[in-house]
Amino acid sequence: MLLPRTTTLRRSVAAAAALVTLAAVPAAAAQDRGGTGDGAAAACARLQWLKVPGAERQDKACLAELTTAGTVASGHTDPADWAGLTPAGISVPSGVPGIQIDGYFPDTSTTNTNHGWQHDAQFVIRLPDRWNGGLVVAGSPGVREQYANDRAIGDWVLARGYAFASTDKGNTGAAFHRDGRAPGDAIAEWNRRVTQLTRAARAVVAQRYARPPARTLATGMSNGGYLVRWQLENHPELYDGGVDWEGRLWREEGPNLLGFLPPALAAYPAYAAGGEGAGEAHRRMTAAGFPAGSEFLWPFHHQYYWDLTQRIYREELDPDYDGALEAGLPFCTPGTPACDADYDYASRAGGVREAVSKIALTGRIGKPLITVHGTLDVLLPIGQDSDVYARMVADAGRGRLFRYYRVEGGTHVDSLFDAFPDRLRPILPCHRAAFTALEDWIGRGVQPPPGHTLPRPASAGPGELLTSCPLTP
Repeated sequence: MLLPRTTTLRRSVAAAAALVTLAAVPAAAAQDRGGTGDGAAAACARLQWLKVPGAERQDKACLAELTTAGTVASGHTDPADWAGLTPAGISVPSGVPGIQIDGYFPDTSTTNTNHGWQHDAQFVIRLPDRWNGGLVVAGSPGVREQYANDRAIGDWVLARGYAFASTDKGNTGAAFHRDGRAPGDAIAEWNRRVTQLTRAARAVVAQRYARPPARTLATGMSNGGYLVRWQLENHPELYDGGVDWEGRLWREEGPNLLGFLPPALAAYPAYAAGGEGAGEAHRRMTAAGFPAGSEFLWPFHHQYYWDLTQRIYREELDPDYDGALEAGLPFCTPGTPACDADYDYASRAGGVREAVSKIALTGRIGKPLITVHGTLDVLLPIGQDSDVYARMVADAGRGRLFRYYRVEGGTHVDSLFDAFPDRLRPILPCHRAAFTALEDWIGRGVQPPPGHTLPRPASAGPGELLTSCPLTP
């Protein structure tokens, strides 16, 4: 669950980005299309006829560039939304003119401030002039907004000719849990919003190109990967397949993050302090699922991820735990009343389990799915997440529809590769390899390699690791 950077920094950057967007969009709509041909000119002439079904607002523009190579300058993305999700060295494709539609569906929550709209359920739909017949739909990772997938996913699929649609999931930010009437409602809305956008985007694609998409693919990272799993379990009729990049696992009986994050919060300070209790603290960390060999990643995740993640998701699913407090006490010492480091999911009453049941996964996928997950993920440890989901799919009798690749040296946040290029491996090229394997699987009937662990090439330099991830054993 890729969370924002610190609240203060995120708010300041997002505010500046909103001002840039509001100033730039009118100019961007009148951009010179750079000689994209009569067909492109005709599409722009018919721009006003494109309608997103169910949208309350939709702002349309013809752009000379739909990737971040152009949308940063034109104001049609928010760099703060995707900051920190990818390694610095990834290439950014360009040369993708087309139409962008920004808007929102009816909603009552107001956490998303993009474009100054103060309105959730925002979406972006991009329609390239040179279309390959496909549509890719994504939900945002963590509690980020609709542009969070632009650099990691959107740029690449647009350059391959896909139409691309992404949603903010209906609520955003560290206070997302305020949305909804009952525990679990805010996360349950994420699933509904992806379904809603998929149906709407398919209709818009048919309007723009005079035929429906030949294939619709779902993909996403972290919470976005969870959404792929849920969609293929619950609405397989809308999709031809999906790629899940380290998706979150919710199970009523566990494991889930409410079970493995509290032990980390309780044990890590003693481990970090060293001394007599460090060995036992380390044992407790690894017993909770944090793999030996990942210790170099623990300080960063303790400071930025574990505490906030635990508190805001526990508040969403079990708000009664801390009474009148909202999302607990940051970095509390075990033994402090209502401390999240002492949270014990197994002993909690039925309310939290009822909330988790609203969003739980079953493994009963109805279309081909490929999962990639890093072995050094210390936000969603692989042994507590995708390893378990793979068994769920097999137990549900859907193994023929599933491939699972464990990425040796991969961690939850690809940007950490920049800090540890000698120890980590970015998952982004593995996601792209999985995506192309899915294309061959559903398009040509070519079976992907059996699931296995993708070894980190011992002699590979950073350049090779950023661009190559063969799935063959």
